[in-house]
Amino acid sequence: MRTLCASTLIGEFFVIGFAGLVAMKDPDLATSTVWTVSGIAMFLCLALCGMVTRPGGIALGWTLQIALIASGFVLPAMFVMGVLFALLWWASVHYGRKIDEAKARFAAQAAQADPSTPDAV
Repeated sequence: MRTLCASTLIGEFFVIGFAGLVAMKDPDLATSTVWTVSGIAMFLCLALCGMVTRPGGIALGWTLQIALIASGFVLPAMFVMGVLFALLWWASVHYGRKIDEAKARFAAQAAQADPSTPDAV
């Protein structure tokens, strides 16, 4: 699960950075505000890559997805990007858990078949 979720968050990191570049062209937005908000969101993406498997990591990821969708009120294209990344986040969590369960099941089967080998998964 960690690999899939981290991949989604890295993709979001770049999308947020590019959205910051687009938002800079809006004369109603201060450049410092755009980069403060974008920088915090980009930092959260990177920090969450390491926190995905910890308690609350998935919930923080969902919070980030909601914030990304809400950024559509500033840049309308972010509504679409936010929904797409929320779907990717759901798929990463859902299928990542299934993959983790399958890995654990295969490791248990391998341990039963050959008890002399340590768990190498």
